[in-house]
Amino acid sequence: MGADVGRRRAASRLSGVEAQYPAHWEADVVLADGGTAHVRPIRTTDADRMRAFYARLSDESIYFRFFGPRPELSDREITRFTTVDYVGRVALIALIGQEMVAVIRYDRMTPTEAEVAFLVEDAHQGRGVASVLLEHLAATARERGFERFVADVLPANRRMMGVLRQAGYTAESSFADGVVRMTLDLAPTETSQEVVVGREHRAEARSIERLLNPGSVAVIGVSRAGGVGQTVLRNLLAADFSGPVYPVHREARAVAGVRAYPSVSAIDGDVDLAVLAVPAAGVIDVVKECAEKGVRGLIVVSSGFGETGAEGRARQDELVRIARAYGLRVVGPNCLGIANPDPAVRLNATLAATVPGRGRVGFFSQSGALGTALLQRVAQRGMGISSFVSAGNRADVSGNDLLQFWEEDPATDVILLYLESLGNPRKFTRLARRIARRKPIVVVKSGGATRHVPTGHAAPVLGLPDSALSSLFEQAGVIRVDDLVQLFDVAQLLAYQPLPAGPKVGVVSNSDALALLAVDACVGAGLSPRPPVNLGATAGAAEFGAALAGAVAADDVDAVVVVYMPPIPGGAADVAAELVRVAGECGKPVLATFEGRRGMLPELRTGMNGADPARGSIPSYAAPEEAVRALAYAVRHARWRDGLGAGHAGGPAGVARGARELVRTALAEAGDGDGVEVDAAGLLAEYGVEVWPSVPVFSADEAVDAAQRLGWPVAIRAVEAEAVQRAGTVRLGLSRPDAVRHAYLDLARQLGGEMTIAVQRMAPQPAVPTVVSVVEDPGFGPVVSFGFGEVAARLLGDQAYRLAPLSPEEAGSLVRSVRAAPLLFGEYGYPPVAVGALEDLLVRVGRLADELPEVALLDLDPVLVGESEVVVLGARAVLRSPVGPRPDGGPRGLRPV
Repeated sequence: MGADVGRRRAASRLSGVEAQYPAHWEADVVLADGGTAHVRPIRTTDADRMRAFYARLSDESIYFRFFGPRPELSDREITRFTTVDYVGRVALIALIGQEMVAVIRYDRMTPTEAEVAFLVEDAHQGRGVASVLLEHLAATARERGFERFVADVLPANRRMMGVLRQAGYTAESSFADGVVRMTLDLAPTETSQEVVVGREHRAEARSIERLLNPGSVAVIGVSRAGGVGQTVLRNLLAADFSGPVYPVHREARAVAGVRAYPSVSAIDGDVDLAVLAVPAAGVIDVVKECAEKGVRGLIVVSSGFGETGAEGRARQDELVRIARAYGLRVVGPNCLGIANPDPAVRLNATLAATVPGRGRVGFFSQSGALGTALLQRVAQRGMGISSFVSAGNRADVSGNDLLQFWEEDPATDVILLYLESLGNPRKFTRLARRIARRKPIVVVKSGGATRHVPTGHAAPVLGLPDSALSSLFEQAGVIRVDDLVQLFDVAQLLAYQPLPAGPKVGVVSNSDALALLAVDACVGAGLSPRPPVNLGATAGAAEFGAALAGAVAADDVDAVVVVYMPPIPGGAADVAAELVRVAGECGKPVLATFEGRRGMLPELRTGMNGADPARGSIPSYAAPEEAVRALAYAVRHARWRDGLGAGHAGGPAGVARGARELVRTALAEAGDGDGVEVDAAGLLAEYGVEVWPSVPVFSADEAVDAAQRLGWPVAIRAVEAEAVQRAGTVRLGLSRPDAVRHAYLDLARQLGGEMTIAVQRMAPQPAVPTVVSVVEDPGFGPVVSFGFGEVAARLLGDQAYRLAPLSPEEAGSLVRSVRAAPLLFGEYGYPPVAVGALEDLLVRVGRLADELPEVALLDLDPVLVGESEVVVLGARAVLRSPVGPRPDGGPRGLRPV
């Protein structure tokens, strides 16, 4: 839709060789209704697709696009529309299956302005195809140096005007000669970014909703003698799935008492979800058949894919490409399946016979083999689930997709994730930060290090230590626990009790020994226990009720741990009822160690709906230490919500133009742009960070001359990064020429003449040496780290990490996250230093890292934090030409295969 007015003028010829096909512009996208499409640049070989596409258009769509009737396109027009140079003339098309369903293009008008027009097949209008194409075309235009789009639109073409206006860019419009001219400034705005995030969220959530709420299910690959397919079929039937179930067997007329069909295409009803349990070699053919049938989602429980090696990985990639091309999302392969115990759905499309009942917890497991055990543990604890997905090799549907769904799912209050790898870590942290403000996210990350990527899982190999992953989870508000016991311990507290307002803990017990264990556990976990209330071994319901009421009513108590371990059985039901009554009226979290039993005990539940515990039910733990440990996680999460979770990341907006020019020039002069050293001092200066001058010297005389120019006193130090990290490579407080000579000769002798030595003006003392660094991680993007400069701190790995950009609150949290942080605040005999200036430095460095993706490495070492100022004595920056957008950068798109 749009005008062809002025097209010849717009198609001005470019000098030089035509650009090569830009494969990095290709993407699989999720549409507004949850289906998928493939977006790619047009090719000359798309001529027949273009003709077929045009033949399916309505007269109205053609009229809006060309401002008049045009029954068909001539061969010359087809050639013109499919021949582009990928620079000044660009067209992107959307494909579903083999058919082209939409096209968008721009043609150069001026060096910075291009005319845009798009056309969507009538049958696919209203699915968000035009919006996602505009998003991708705007990204390609910015990449080619364009700043504005211009579109001529008929006043009656409200759909196109709506797409352009709702994109969130700064837009202007004018009316002349019966045509509305709209001009879009392509510079991303806060509104345009919010639009993209919102559309992504709704589309991905809808794609998962379609999987978890199917109207019908086909199980392909069932047999009469048992096996994987029949197991899924029987579990579907046992759960009493709300819709029709269709077994598919080549020969059998019925399986498990249900009519069977020889193929998917032979089924006489619609199929929303298909479970594939056929051998891996036959999966691709079945996927194609499902696509032709109109199936909307696939669960591939079959193994023999990425987990088996290169051949299986190739088969897995082909599976995903075909499924996405036809609009299908895929769970798996090599997975356990999915479950939704909603009474209106009753879906158990898994290999697990035991699926917990309805609850408030959404559960994602990357492991198929472990999934059955996890579901059993949930059921054993008396907890329920809102939905469950086992993604297996996670070739398509991932934890990020489920986060989008659970964010808006009214049945989900808490999100549990068992992860073995992270496909798009930066997107995960972005989503988690937003969602965790309302719904806690609890994660078990296996592998022990971010480098661990299980076979068959498409995840980047991250260059950060596991401690960095914990820091980044903390920044995003994710509760990372160490094992599965802790996962469920924390979940049962968060799902059924309110968050604590602070760290003050009351303890009510009928055992001195157990009360003391609870108090010791509180101290060890950083909580503030109050003196315990010991009721004695014979205490009954009245005593426990009164003690609990007194504890929760106290202003200096934020949560209460109740320990009930009677020496003689009897009376437990009355005690439990009294605890539930008092806890339900207090608004503070109450946890229990009730007879040493673990889980959501029937007698400690409130407002029961069948077997499903309701909010206010009291979780029980096998030991007081376990209860306290779970409470400590909840306290830290509540503190994050009140502090960092309420903040907004980022410093002042807008790339410093001088920095951008410096980076562009350095990469252009280097040619290949790989590992280019750049003037770090000049780069930092653009962001208001001064690096003190440092004069390299190569003799004692040069050292003295440099000291006299800089002004006394001075310091002499090694410059290279590997030398800076060694003890004894700096001489401080030199105020005389002879001292400088002696220091230079001594240091040169120590370094063996292989290291560069520099003279620098002496920084104010006393000061605490620290190190600030930035690394462009392949998975997380720009990561800022902070630590102390002392050798002991480096050896102990006392560093903390945060994703860039940093809010002032996040900078403060980063500083306080290192174990040696008390040295900055006047403890252990050290004077307090300018922490505020240090935090400001971190915010500025984070802004630089976020805005300049070419900065592969930036080290500020050392950074001296004095009593009144922060001094950066050394800095080093390395540039690298980025390959495509950052993780979670650029226009919307699914993880490539």
